[in-house]
Amino acid sequence: MNPNSKSKNILLFEVSWEVCNKVGGINTVIKSKVSHLIKHYKGDYFLIGPYLSEKAVKEFQERIPPEELQGIFDKLKTDGVICHYGEWLIPEKPKTILVDYKNYINKKNEIKAQLWESFKIDSLNTEFHDFDEPIIWGDAVGKLLEEISRISREYKNRKNIVAQFHEWLSCGALLYIKRNGIKIGTVFTTHATVLGRTLAGNNVDLYRIISEIDPEKEAYKWKIQSKHQVERVSAHESDVFTTVSEITAIQADHFLGRWPDVLLFNGLDMEKYPCFEEVSIKHRLYREKIKSFLQYYFFPYYPFDLDNTLIYFISGRYEFHNKGIDIFIKALSRLNRRLKEEKSKKTIVAFFWVPRDVIRIKPELVQSRAYYEDIEESIDDNLKDIQGRIIRALISKKSFTETDLFSKEFLFKTKKKVLRFLRKGTPPLCTHDLFNEEDDPILKGFKESNLLNKKGDRVKVVFYPIYLTGADNLLDLDYNESIIGTHLGVFPSYYEPWGYTPLETGALGVASITTDFSGFGRYISSDLGKKDLGIFVIKMFNKSEEEKIENLFEVLYRFSQLDREGRMENKIEARRLASLVDWDKLIGNYIKAHELAVKQD
Repeated sequence: MNPNSKSKNILLFEVSWEVCNKVGGINTVIKSKVSHLIKHYKGDYFLIGPYLSEKAVKEFQERIPPEELQGIFDKLKTDGVICHYGEWLIPEKPKTILVDYKNYINKKNEIKAQLWESFKIDSLNTEFHDFDEPIIWGDAVGKLLEEISRISREYKNRKNIVAQFHEWLSCGALLYIKRNGIKIGTVFTTHATVLGRTLAGNNVDLYRIISEIDPEKEAYKWKIQSKHQVERVSAHESDVFTTVSEITAIQADHFLGRWPDVLLFNGLDMEKYPCFEEVSIKHRLYREKIKSFLQYYFFPYYPFDLDNTLIYFISGRYEFHNKGIDIFIKALSRLNRRLKEEKSKKTIVAFFWVPRDVIRIKPELVQSRAYYEDIEESIDDNLKDIQGRIIRALISKKSFTETDLFSKEFLFKTKKKVLRFLRKGTPPLCTHDLFNEEDDPILKGFKESNLLNKKGDRVKVVFYPIYLTGADNLLDLDYNESIIGTHLGVFPSYYEPWGYTPLETGALGVASITTDFSGFGRYISSDLGKKDLGIFVIKMFNKSEEEKIENLFEVLYRFSQLDREGRMENKIEARRLASLVDWDKLIGNYIKAHELAVKQD
């Protein structure tokens, strides 16, 4: 362990349930800043996560541990705590310890009793995977950190040990440290509040009534008291309490009773994103792939001008209200009405990249793609002949007909294939057959808002309920490639502690919409000035439902009226704004929190 750290001789352990275990956005936060923490702390930086064999085999390379760690691991093994030392399989290969707790589960009741006796945390009637499992793992991590602290005291060049804990899921370790009086500086980072997310997800007008909410009463009402109490106690027991944004700080102050000591804004590692020139080239490439999809999705029923079509999208977890999917649908409905009233020739296609459980790709869509590709292959097979006919027609300087460009045999065969491609009715609203389709909120929202993909509609919708893997037999683009091929990302979240999606979209050179309910939206507002370009922050705080929808509609409409030059200006500005939250600029907040923990300990 390197004795020459820049920050107060700190030995840093970063603890999260999402180390080598992608569950949500915290995994992205940790991975994206690893290179910056390694650069600062050198060899004095370790990550700690859960050992889950099915994840570890893909995410983790086991190594022989250093001698001092091997001694600790051997001792912990007798208590049922099995530690695996190695590297997380990301480019930086950070030193990582994964803690296997399966032989420690028999301590569950003892651990929960200690939580009650020491902190009055009520963990009766909790479920194993929902609460008990991470708490047991956290307690095992606490024992590991206790042993590291013990052997550290034996070194001449003793380290100041700091442990940073992400979310309540890792706080079993923090509370173990505090319960046993272990000399470790502790930083607790909450990326959201348990109560805030629950209330927002149940359509409670959170910020309008936040000062009236009794946190304990509400936690019991929604049966989340155990998680909430762990979160609240950890906020008070930690040496340094942090959140990821001002909006989360407001929740923490009201629900947890402590304003954060430091705000740890989430950043991006911009070096990992393509440069603007590369993005511009890829935009044309991926846009063409999206156009091909649109042709076999919509054109069997009716055509529209793809060169006068803009692609909007929303993506993220299926949280219909929290992610603003509900108001996006309503705003699109208004946009559809406005464009129809104006007899606009513009078409907007809105993708909903929101994964859920599916049965299969709709059979008619599979068939349409096969017929479309058959037509493509016919053209490819005859391309040399068609090319020659076009050249001869052009240099002859006379008007020409389709028989001048295509042979009679080609026209006969291809027209038969086109007739087979055509269908009656309207294009589907969703790419897949779904379980309980009649109860799906997005599809119900489309129908209630009269977004039905009729020929006369200027706004078309496509619910795409699977992960974008690059090999899904539809778009065949991964998530970033799909974004690059679009024109506008729409993220009108009601509950968004930070909000990576508009930030990532901007880094990929695509304009985006966020809200002043999102941590990122509030953070970036001061940099927008009066330009209102690139990343649009919708005013939703203390606004009525009608005002929220109207504010979003106005931006959707305004963007639809931009010419190519205006859209390019937005792409450039979106990329510039994303660069303002590069980890190079934000990592100092983390280091400040770590140093403050040394002072407090």
